[in-house]
Parts: sequence; structure tokens; C-alpha cells
Amino acid sequence: MNHSITSIILGIIEGITEFLPISSTGHLLIAEKLGLGHRSDLFNVVIQAGAILAITMVYWKRLWSLATGFSRPENRDYAFKLLGAFVITGILGLIVSKMGFELPTAITPVAWALLIGGIWIIFAEWIAAGKADTVAITWNVAVAVGVGQIVAAIFPGASRSGVTIFAAMLLGTSNRAAATEFTFLVGIPTMYAASGKFLWDAYRHGGGENWSDLGIAFVVSTITAFLVVRWLLRYIKSHRFTIFAVYRIALGLLLLMFFRGQP
Repeated sequence: MNHSITSIILGIIEGITEFLPISSTGHLLIAEKLGLGHRSDLFNVVIQAGAILAITMVYWKRLWSLATGFSRPENRDYAFKLLGAFVITGILGLIVSKMGFELPTAITPVAWALLIGGIWIIFAEWIAAGKADTVAITWNVAVAVGVGQIVAAIFPGASRSGVTIFAAMLLGTSNRAAATEFTFLVGIPTMYAASGKFLWDAYRHGGGENWSDLGIAFVVSTITAFLVVRWLLRYIKSHRFTIFAVYRIALGLLLLMFFRGQP
């Protein structure tokens, strides 16, 4: 298949799956196994940055409000918690990198992560349903989101949003919109920093990256993610995340059956 076409397909997959709690990294690996070709870590991280650009556009008013209203205690407290979660992610990310960690390339771990993550979502929704609607972000939530981002990075299929949103809901921010907003905003500096590092490394060491394909996938990912996030934020105002849990469990079981015994 033409590389430009596969880049468009991968950009669409990334844009759809980055912020839905179903794992973008896991779906990109599945796409690779189904014949769309292996892409570099740089390619995968940069198209994720395209999705992060989309979330920046969606939340630009909120970000502007935090920046211009930093003198207000509630804005300052929220911003410091965003920073705290980002710093935790950065420190843990450096530790994982120094340890030489590499992402698994087999489907079976992704399938199990999807399956377990689906059960995790159902459990978190069940617990949150028994609590009063709370929008406050505590430091416990900020720490959990920071750690959760690394957990999701280590286990493809876990999903960054899937881990962090429901960790926030379990630890007190039972309001879905509030938990979602905080975790999405923490992802902005995290993914920009990761993309910047990979781009710098590519510049220093060179390599055979096809920059036109990368640019196509980046643009497609940005547009797709923008549309998906706008839909998701409307959806969660009146719906639980249960539909995504069912999808994860069904996909995980299908992958375990279809790829049984395969690398």
C-alpha cells in the first residue's frame, strides 16, 4: 500500500484513539500487525503530538484563562497541580529511559492490557457512581495522573486517558468532565516534551525518516483528534464511559483468540 495512504490511515487511527480510553499505542501496534507497516518511535510520538495540538486548540480558552488569571488562588492551585503531575511524569520517564526500557512489540500484552483496562473502567465507573459529584482536583489526583501517564506509556493497550481519567475518578474527582479536563491538560506538556526530545535526537543522529509522510500523518491526526475530542466532551456530559469498556474487553478477547501463539 502507498506510504502516503498508510500515513493518512495511521493519522486517523491516532486521532480517534489518543483521547478515547482505548489506547492509541495499542491500536497503532495492531495496525502494524495487520499490514500497515512498521513506523519509527519518532513517527508514533510526533503524530501523538498532532493529537495534543488538537487538545490545545480545544482547551485554548481554559489555558488562556489559567495564564491570564494566575493571580487568582484557584487558578494558581490548578496550574501548580498540572505542573506537579507533569514533573512526576518527567522524572519517572527519565528513570524508565535510563533503565533502557523498550515498548513490547507483541500483540498478546496489548490484548491483556485492553481487557484488564476495560474491567478497570467498569470498576471505576461503579465506584464513582456511589460518590457525590466532585469537580475538585486534589494533590492525590495530580500525583496519580502523573504516575498513570508512565504506566500507560510502559504498557501499550493501557491507554493514557484510560489510566489517568479513572485514577482521578477513583481518588475523588468523580465528575467525568473535570477528571477528563485535568488529564487532557497534563498530556499537553508531556507529549510536546516527548516529541521535542525525539525530534532533537533525530536531528542530532540523522536517520531515514520520511518527513512528508510524517507531516501528512501529523495533520490528519490533528484534525481527527479535534473532532473526536469535541464529540467526547459532549458525550460524557450525559453518558458513562461504559461503551469504551465493552469495546476494550471485546477487542482484547478477539486479539487473544486471533493472535494466539503469534509474536
